[in-house]
Amino acid sequence: MDLSHLNHQQRQAVTSTAGPILVLAGAGSGKTRVIIQRISWLIQVEQVLPAEILAVTFTNKAAHEMQERLKDELRGRQKGVKLSTFHSLGVQLLREHINQLGYRSNFVIYDTQDQQSVIKGIMEDHDLEDSGLIDAKGIHYEIGQAKNRGLYPDHFLQQRDSIRKTQIGKVFAEYQRVLKGCNAIDFDDILLLTLKLFEEYSEAMDPLRERYQYLMVDEYQDTNRVQYQLMCHLCQRHRNLCVVGDDDQSIYGWRGADIRNILDFERDFPEAKIIRLEQNYRSTPTILKAANQVISQNPQRMPKELWSQKPTGVPLEWIEGKDEAEELELVARQIKIQVLRHGRSYSDYAILFRSNFQSRLIEETLRDSRIPYQIIGSTSFYERKEVKDALAYLRVIHNHSDEVSLHRIINYPRRGIGKTSLI
Repeated sequence: MDLSHLNHQQRQAVTSTAGPILVLAGAGSGKTRVIIQRISWLIQVEQVLPAEILAVTFTNKAAHEMQERLKDELRGRQKGVKLSTFHSLGVQLLREHINQLGYRSNFVIYDTQDQQSVIKGIMEDHDLEDSGLIDAKGIHYEIGQAKNRGLYPDHFLQQRDSIRKTQIGKVFAEYQRVLKGCNAIDFDDILLLTLKLFEEYSEAMDPLRERYQYLMVDEYQDTNRVQYQLMCHLCQRHRNLCVVGDDDQSIYGWRGADIRNILDFERDFPEAKIIRLEQNYRSTPTILKAANQVISQNPQRMPKELWSQKPTGVPLEWIEGKDEAEELELVARQIKIQVLRHGRSYSDYAILFRSNFQSRLIEETLRDSRIPYQIIGSTSFYERKEVKDALAYLRVIHNHSDEVSLHRIINYPRRGIGKTSLI
């Protein structure tokens, strides 16, 4: 198998297949290429059966891209390789084994709006709406954070010195009871219940541990503690684990990602091999130098320094205004000047901003400057009210215990049916 198109570190990552391996892949260092080539190496050179390989990533889009690239690489020999997200893998396992936990296999998965609807109902039933200590969105956030860390209602109920925490614990416990009664789970339950299967019904999961002899995890810096524990269960038998990530790109701490999973990898797997991918194929040395200078100030990181063989590139410009309005006016002016001076198109430019609330002032500035623009990002198709209304009917047909969807059918549009009639 020809690996001449890879650099030395990439070849190391591809051909090191025994035992635990941490690949620290800097931005633009070709990590997806390495994962694809590694799977190809296992099948073509080491004669590993495709069905013995499991590669896990974080989004359906990334999993689909890997499937397409692997198909181009192996021309059919990839059939049997399991490429999946953590959650897709979890759903598959739950469909097969969730009856062990007291659910039926035709369970439904409640989205954010459904979850908050359940929480609001519980708060109404227990007269907690006017307590001033908790609200439905706050409780929903606390429950999600707890589940991402593998915690249950007891975590809150044991904090008896905090009325707020004990109230959250009571709602959390009732929330789980209601969901189970509806034969429903939420998004975070997918992984938490899968972990519970491994912990409480270990023998039933043994065939899975035996089946996957080689496990790869992409975007490892984004894993939370539950995903990490699942990973440890999956590689328990063979320990041929390869995780690929970059602690410098860990930006999902707010949704439970735990950077300790990377920083403590050598402690948890003492025999681990560390490979650093530092050659960048995307950016100019000018950009990389600035990025290295900024990120090097973070004391909680594994050392690495990105470099590139590309031409140096144009210098960076720093624009500083007295407030956000002046800052945006300067940005808009620079764009107009460069379009006129260099004959460029407005579509050559992009403005990145941190939070959605900042878009209003950006839009106003661009409109005032007569600069055409397009905002990327809008309400998800499945979050639209009319789509959720239609799905509610289908979910009740599929699962007669789904009370949340039934209530949605009854109340949208309003039919004059009150709480008393429903009881």
